Amino acid sequence: MTARSVSVENGESEASLDVAVIGAGPAGLGCALALQACGVQRMAIFDRCEVGASFARWPRQMRLITPSFHSNPFRQPDLNAITPKTSPADFLHGEHPTGREYALYLKAVATHYALPVRDGTGVKEIMSTGAEFDVITEKGVVRARNVIWAAGEFSRPDHGGIKGAHHCRHNGEVVDWKLLQGAEHTIIGGYESGIDAAVNLAWLGRDVKVLSRGEPWHVSSPDPSVALSPYTIDRLKAALLEAPGSIHFYKNADISEVTRQRGRWRVHDRAGGVYESETAPILCTGFHGALQPVRHLFHEAEGRLIFSEEADESTLTPGLFYSGPSLVHRGSSFCFIYKFRSRFGVVARAIAQRLGLPWETALRPWQEHGFMLEDLSCCVDCQCAVGAAGREAPEVAEYETLNGREVPAHVQA
Repeated sequence: MTARSVSVENGESEASLDVAVIGAGPAGLGCALALQACGVQRMAIFDRCEVGASFARWPRQMRLITPSFHSNPFRQPDLNAITPKTSPADFLHGEHPTGREYALYLKAVATHYALPVRDGTGVKEIMSTGAEFDVITEKGVVRARNVIWAAGEFSRPDHGGIKGAHHCRHNGEVVDWKLLQGAEHTIIGGYESGIDAAVNLAWLGRDVKVLSRGEPWHVSSPDPSVALSPYTIDRLKAALLEAPGSIHFYKNADISEVTRQRGRWRVHDRAGGVYESETAPILCTGFHGALQPVRHLFHEAEGRLIFSEEADESTLTPGLFYSGPSLVHRGSSFCFIYKFRSRFGVVARAIAQRLGLPWETALRPWQEHGFMLEDLSCCVDCQCAVGAAGREAPEVAEYETLNGREVPAHVQA
């Protein structure tokens, strides 16, 4: 196989790569490890910061909601592991790692397997030349036969379409909940990040109001991607019963704008109501999908990007693959690590086959440990044999009770 050379900005040249992986988080490292097992050598992993950087930027108190347990020897891998032979629980001696701890695990894996990570090399653009790609980085242009887009999402806060969002603080910008000033806080958004913020602030003795369009704390679903995790529910119950602070929930809060006037913040809803907050509202409205920079290289239908079921490849741009939490197949989201890692082996096999490399023996551990899911019927057949048990839900008030009128006693939703 002949390696081509391309010029880069500093005047040097390098052989073109067989695979360029964009992102040194769990998705990028996991695919790279499977490719390494297949014998892929001309490969590079590009990250504008460093390995695990997105996790290292989490608020200090935030933890993975999926539990870690070292069950790998029984072919039931740790839910947060990115290889069949490693376990964050075993490495970190904990069940729910913080972001910083999980970043240490990722760095340890990258070092142990000597993965070709290029830290501090941001990718500005991907251009298809037909048979290959030009990967345009901050340090020059690299040519690659295949590209795996595995960029993270945490660096792209979504402000939920709220006008005046600059008056707020997004939870992705919080370093440590202890550093927030004020005794009262308003949280916009009631899903995982919103409840995480509320729980942490309540344990710090703060009075918290959670404004949510829906009621995710009441949702029960066999798909954990659309309901609060058991870990979050347990923490919420404990905070409601024992935390020195308080948490108040308000449903049907359709917030459209935030303004600031005379040192106070005003939260406006679409019905024309206004609620005043003593501190900058905290936006827990999620993050933009990591695929936005390369969206134009994928087919799209009904607002969703299309991935081939055979290999999570673009159906518009052959050779461009995706790995990460924005992966969707048959209406099901692969947004947790244990979900999108189930496709690492599938992506690696497709690339190895095109490079003429043997993969059957190399990827057997991936296949045996659930890192090579091919039967996507599991994604649409999530019916539980036993219905969900009833559970106590927090008391919830209508949002309109906050709108300039006396707030009545909370009512059970």
